Amino acid sequence: MGATCALLAGLALGAAKAETVRFWYHFDNPANPMSDLVKSFETANPGIKIEAENVPWNSYYDNLYTSLVGGNAPDAAMVKLFAQPRLVEMGALEPIGARIDAWPGKADLLDNLVEINKGPDGKQYFLPIQYVVLYLYYRPDLFQAAGLTPPKTCDEFRAAAKALTKAPATYGFGLRGGKGGWDQWGAFVFSQGAKLEKGGMTTPTALAANAWLIDMFRTDKSIPPSAPNDGFQEIVAAFKAGKTAMTIHHIGSSADLVKALGDKVSAVPVPACNGKQWTSYGDESLAVFSASKAKDAAWKWISFLAEGKNNVEFNKATGQMTVTKSGSANWTLHERRFVDATVQSLPFAAVLPPSTATAEFVNTAWQTAMQQAMTGQITPDQMMKQLETLFAQ
Repeated sequence: MGATCALLAGLALGAAKAETVRFWYHFDNPANPMSDLVKSFETANPGIKIEAENVPWNSYYDNLYTSLVGGNAPDAAMVKLFAQPRLVEMGALEPIGARIDAWPGKADLLDNLVEINKGPDGKQYFLPIQYVVLYLYYRPDLFQAAGLTPPKTCDEFRAAAKALTKAPATYGFGLRGGKGGWDQWGAFVFSQGAKLEKGGMTTPTALAANAWLIDMFRTDKSIPPSAPNDGFQEIVAAFKAGKTAMTIHHIGSSADLVKALGDKVSAVPVPACNGKQWTSYGDESLAVFSASKAKDAAWKWISFLAEGKNNVEFNKATGQMTVTKSGSANWTLHERRFVDATVQSLPFAAVLPPSTATAEFVNTAWQTAMQQAMTGQITPDQMMKQLETLFAQ
C-alpha cells in the first residue's frame, strides 16, 4: 500500500513538473520535419511538451516584437542577427553562454559559429541552427580550356578574369552591381580592412581595394557591361549560359546550377587579397526569451535542434547548412564540392555591424554609389567617401 502511494505521489509530482515550451519558427518548405522532431524530443523528454508554431516570414518579426511587448511571447524562437541588438536593448533575451559552454554539443559546432553569434555586449544569446556563406562559383570547363586553375589570391583572380574574357561572348567575372551586390564587393574590399565606421572606408588600402575592383569593370573590361544593373537572376543566368566564368553566391544556388551545368560548375572559397579573406555569413539561430517561465526546458529543446542528426533533419527542410561538424561530414543535400567550399569559408565569414546606417548601406546607398562609380558619374574614391558619410556620427 505504501509503495503504491509513493508511486502515485511520484507520478503526480512528475505531472506537476511537466512544462510546455512555446516555440516559433518559419519554414516555407511544405516538407516540414518539425512534427517529427517534436515527437522525437517529447519521447526522450516526457516531462516537456513542445508547442511549435510556424509563423509566416512576412510578418514574423512584427508578430515577435508585438508578442514581447504584450507579454505573450514564445519561450524560444528562430532569430536572425539583425534583430539581436534590438532584442538585447529590450531586455528580451536570456543569456545562454554558460549553457552553451556546459553543453556536450558545443564540441560538434563548426568553428567560428559561436563567435559570429555573440551579442553586442559580448554575451551569448543565440545558438546557431543553420547558415550559408558566400563562395566563388567557377566554370571548370572554361578554366580547363584556358589552361587555368581556380584562383586562390586576388591577383590570380584578376588575371584569370582577364584571360577568360572573350567579349562579347564571355566575361571573366559576373559582378552583381545592382541591389544585394554589396557582399560580393565585400570579398574584395572588406578583406582589405574597409570598415563601416567613421574613417573606415577612406583608408589608403580601402580606397585602393575599391578602385581595384572597379578597374576590373572599367579598364580590364572583364566584367559584363550589364553589371551596374545586374541582380541575382542576371548573374546566375549569365553563369549558366557561359557568359561569365566566375561569380559569387552561396550553396543555395548549387542545386539549380548543377541541374543546368552538371559537372561544369564547381566552387572554392573567395580569393585572399594580400593574404586576407572576408566573406558574408547568412544566419539563423535560436534564442530563449528572458520572460519565459520554462527556460531550462526551452534550452533543452533548442539545443536538441542544434545537435547532430536533429540539426541535419532540420536543415533538409530549409536548404541551408547544418551547423555541426558531424552533419557536415556526411551531408548529402548538396554536392560535396559545395559543402567543402562552404565549410572552408566559415573561419573568415563575418557579418556587418548592426545599425540603421548599415541597413541604409545594404538597402540603398551601396547600390547607388556603386552604379555611379561603375558608370563614371563619380570616381571610386568619391564612392567610398560618399558611403562613409553614413557612418560619420
